[in-house]
Amino acid sequence: MIEAQEVLENLVKYNTVKDKENKGILDYIENILKTLEFRTEKRDKFLIMSNSSKTPLGFLGHTDTVEFTDGWKYDKFKLTKSNDRLYGLGVCDMKSGIAAIISAVSQINFKKLNKGIKLYFTYDEEIGFNGIKEVVKYEKNFPQKMIIGEPTNNEIIIGSKGLLEYKISFKGKKAHSSTPEKGKNAIMSAINFINELNEFYEKKIKLDLNSNFEIPYTTMNIGKINGGSAINSVPETCEFLVDFRTINNEVEEKIIEKIEKLKRKYSADVRTVNCISAFFNKSELSNKTSNFITEASFLKTDSIILGAGPITAHEVDEYITKKSLDMLVEQYKQIINDICK
Repeated sequence: MIEAQEVLENLVKYNTVKDKENKGILDYIENILKTLEFRTEKRDKFLIMSNSSKTPLGFLGHTDTVEFTDGWKYDKFKLTKSNDRLYGLGVCDMKSGIAAIISAVSQINFKKLNKGIKLYFTYDEEIGFNGIKEVVKYEKNFPQKMIIGEPTNNEIIIGSKGLLEYKISFKGKKAHSSTPEKGKNAIMSAINFINELNEFYEKKIKLDLNSNFEIPYTTMNIGKINGGSAINSVPETCEFLVDFRTINNEVEEKIIEKIEKLKRKYSADVRTVNCISAFFNKSELSNKTSNFITEASFLKTDSIILGAGPITAHEVDEYITKKSLDMLVEQYKQIINDICK
């Protein structure tokens, strides 16, 4: 039996901010799973391992963490226990999920089960989802049921919103502000584009509801805008960033179509930063959903999200509780025994 806290302590030692020590953490995971009779199916910057040719169940977790900010009281790369809390960078998001699955499989006698499991460990989840994109491109036979170990405070999550992100740029013509007719104002082009997009959103998108989500409609946010060089110059460039958290694929398609129409109308340069569809899997186990995006959104499987808590992802002095970690191990063991029997 391998204790989850011991595994978590070792995982936290690796600095996987922007996948800095990706090789080291995968070496550790691969070696410990080999002692549990798992074989490596694919090793790159991601890792796929299994213990059977029949794998109706899979677990997936990302090994990278976000960058840390100032203000940490505890050592970021050392697991610190204080009362029932376990502190360290990535303990919540989501090295605890990886630790729990390793501990869980160490306690399962697979010889008494008819089927086995497949394990996936990805990279670059926090920035660009390149790890899961590579896995999906490679893997032709995902298990029917997948567990994503993101933090949920031990609650089963069966759906999440989609994400559409755009960088939209405009080119104008510079001129002195005293003779604006000689130029073309890129900022005004951006404003007109945004106004039309917002009117479309309010009338055609926001009114479409899905009660499965805490915020039951698609959200829109203009997160950043840049343009111009001086108060007395007609600006020749402008760009803005916009994101939508979508409730379903139909809404996603409407937004994409509208963006294309506005692109042509305003001669804008439109770059898609992210296009991740919403997902919702009906289940008797739960009806809870999340507003955040996970790698489950890339999988065409019966996926649930289940991890430790409390949810302190991306926070200073990130932590989970030992009680939650131990509970997660038991939850994973129960799932394995139920599905692989």
